[in-house]
Amino acid sequence: MIRINLLRTAPAPARARLAGPAAAVPLACAAVLLAGAVGIGWWYWSLTRAEQSVAAELATARQEAERLKGVIAEVAQFERRKEQLKLRVDLIEELRANQSVPVKLVDAVSRSLPEMLWLTHMKQSGADLVIEGRSTTLIALSDLVGNLGNSPVFERPVELVDSQAESAVAGAAGTAELIRFTLKARIAGSTKPVPGPPPAAAATPGKAGGK
Repeated sequence: MIRINLLRTAPAPARARLAGPAAAVPLACAAVLLAGAVGIGWWYWSLTRAEQSVAAELATARQEAERLKGVIAEVAQFERRKEQLKLRVDLIEELRANQSVPVKLVDAVSRSLPEMLWLTHMKQSGADLVIEGRSTTLIALSDLVGNLGNSPVFERPVELVDSQAESAVAGAAGTAELIRFTLKARIAGSTKPVPGPPPAAAATPGKAGGK
């Protein structure tokens, strides 16, 4: 009598042997994904920190640039005032040395000078004072005319004899334009009244002749 065993028990060990590696694959994938997520998170965090650091440095640099811009503007203004003061002092010393203009007139003109304007020559001709100079703006020239007119040393109106535009030396900001001018101011109190004709002599009555 032949017996057939329908239960297949031999392959069971093979399935058990294959179960070990197959179960390790998901764990390895999960580990790789976790490590990748950690790496990406650390990289993003590093970029964020670097971006914040760069933004802070840029903000500090902008603040420093604004501060330096104000300092540079103040230094430039100081240099302009220093140059104008030097020109005034040189002109006063030159005029005092030449004794061509009284000190009182020189002082009055010096006090009337606005910024962005300087003088190159002054000459007194009788009751008139001729003033020559350069200006960077028409406003400064107008201020000089107004200041001289308001001075008690001169009479109104102050005459603008001539004004011409000329090119200055080219600099970093390009070629600047200057205004060359000539003014004439009459010294106060110098105008004397013109004497009128002498009064006519009164007629002397004639003497009556005797008979």
